[in-house]
Amino acid sequence: MPATVLKNISEIRRFFHRNEDPIYFISATNFNLLGLDEWVRHFKYICYIDCYGGKHPNVFCPSEQPHAEFQSIEDINNYLLQHKEVIDFIKRRGGKPKFVFLMFDEETERLSKELGADVWFPKAKLRTSMDNKIETVRIGNKAGVPSVPNVLAEVKSYADLKKTCEKAGIGHDLVLQSAFGDSGHTTFFIKSEADFLRHEHEIVGEGEIKIMKRIDCRGSAIEACATKEGTIVGPLMTELVGFNELTPYRGGWCGNEILPTAFPPKVRQKARELTFKFGEQLRKEGYRGYFELDFLIDKKTGDLWLGELNPRITGASSMTNHAAFAHADAPLFLFHLLEFSKKKFQLDVDELNSRWANADMIDSWSQMVIKHTDDSVDICTQSPETGIYKMLEDGRVVFDRFDYHRRAVESENEAFFLRILQPGDYRYEGADIGILVTRGRSMTKGFQLNERAKKWIHGIKQTVAGRPLPVAEAGPALADPAFKIM
Repeated sequence: MPATVLKNISEIRRFFHRNEDPIYFISATNFNLLGLDEWVRHFKYICYIDCYGGKHPNVFCPSEQPHAEFQSIEDINNYLLQHKEVIDFIKRRGGKPKFVFLMFDEETERLSKELGADVWFPKAKLRTSMDNKIETVRIGNKAGVPSVPNVLAEVKSYADLKKTCEKAGIGHDLVLQSAFGDSGHTTFFIKSEADFLRHEHEIVGEGEIKIMKRIDCRGSAIEACATKEGTIVGPLMTELVGFNELTPYRGGWCGNEILPTAFPPKVRQKARELTFKFGEQLRKEGYRGYFELDFLIDKKTGDLWLGELNPRITGASSMTNHAAFAHADAPLFLFHLLEFSKKKFQLDVDELNSRWANADMIDSWSQMVIKHTDDSVDICTQSPETGIYKMLEDGRVVFDRFDYHRRAVESENEAFFLRILQPGDYRYEGADIGILVTRGRSMTKGFQLNERAKKWIHGIKQTVAGRPLPVAEAGPALADPAFKIM
């Protein structure tokens, strides 16, 4: 007899082991929820990019059909939901489908409803309002989670900006962020009028701007899940930001590390406390489910400041959901699914959070998102396939075997690579080549890329080749957008 109310981790795991509902993660790739299909029966991925060459048993990729140029990941998802092969696939499997996405909008919700599916996330309208960086500051203030000294204001000119900052007492060495946008695309470092004029067209007329005092800080990320029983908090991760071997975007996110000793115990504990408080405030605002916070850690003082909120799964979710605590108990995203499943459950969230705060529950991994960093455009003719790679003694990186589990990586001389760039794709500045996952750190104690990481990046990039564009294609290819797909 199934339990009426799930009362512990064992019962929650068994509930999903016996799950009868068809649940789909629909996205450009399955990267963000890699491995969830092994925890949840009837869980499938519907993806635009086949990272596995047809070898993953739970990834379904429809054939390419004519479509308008994608401007966002929401466009990709809306294309997939209208694709006949996807519709047939969902109907063939039967049941009442449940959808989860990395990104979605009101059109995605409308298309989901047409397919008779439930979207297991808060409404797009609520998520969009929470995703607004200006609103994040306000929610943080209500929760007692402070942001870097800042002022929220419209900016009309550099003189106007200086006047605003003098009044707020935050100096003239600044970081400006507009309300929405991808990491590295809408963050501007302004120290002089020349800096301002370079980005003026992206600042003036954009409404309220978050204007912060620039501090010398480390980036970090932490994921959590707001449930009716309280906010469950994952581990604090480092962030790889702006390394020019990985990304052409200054300040752009390009990976994470998870390890028990990246930050002092006091910093880790403080981050967990602030994340819990923020999650409890989100519940009051009507939000529930998975979310991620970025914290900026002052190098001199160790003070933690709220960076931004992502009310969704993120590029770091794969790290969270494969950490040692996830294998010992359950992946954090399982609690998101539980929250939306309508199944009654009782959890001692304080006890769970206390256990997950234990350093023994964290092992050491790193992921690097490798982009094409040259200012060039061509057509990819060769890219490394998904699988396990080895680094030889002379530093060369070679393909060893196919696998879709990162846990198949046996040592720091091996790595799991997930292919994003496919032969035939345009390779342009900012295009994602793939994600490399290794055991151990990719950064030094001083938070710079270590030599091993540089060798891995170089080795992977050496295996990518391209051919020049036909002259007639040069214009359209250069106009390709580099929007976030993970």
